[in-house]
Amino acid sequence: MKEAKEIILFLIGFMPWLLFLFIAGHSFSSLERSIVICLFSCLIFNFRELRRMYILQWGTLVFFVIIFITVNWLKIVWVAENMGILSNAFLAGIIWMTIVIGKPFTLQYARAELPKERWNDINLIKGGRFVAMIWGFLLSFSVVASLYKVFFPNKFPDWVYFDISLVIIISGIGFTTVYKHYKRKK
Repeated sequence: MKEAKEIILFLIGFMPWLLFLFIAGHSFSSLERSIVICLFSCLIFNFRELRRMYILQWGTLVFFVIIFITVNWLKIVWVAENMGILSNAFLAGIIWMTIVIGKPFTLQYARAELPKERWNDINLIKGGRFVAMIWGFLLSFSVVASLYKVFFPNKFPDWVYFDISLVIIISGIGFTTVYKHYKRKK
């Protein structure tokens, strides 16, 4: 039961991105609507994490504010046309940035579940960095898939790229869950 709760909390952290994946659509107006929904979902689903200064949630909020301004307000078509690359690159960038600055986003989630005296445990830090790196590689692959779609637009139907994004997210969640389970048993 504890693992199911952890998966749900982790999914809630990615909720704006998941919503964006499912509702962005293929028209400018559907993209505009989805941006507004995702912007509000950042505030609704991640309010607690925003107050606790979680990097992933703040990066997500910044992304949706930026695209709200550029797409909904300024109507910059280039941003809308390249949303797949921009969204995947921004999310991967957030993940890699947390690793580079030495504060892997996964540690913030892990520490929320642990007593404060375990927060600086070297195994926890190494494990958090490792899981964040797996997420970074997975999301970087998503960026590559988005670039491939732009450079070879008719190579595969859109559903293939959607499925790739979904498989990447499911793989990341699956890996995180299995890894945490393995570390707890150890």
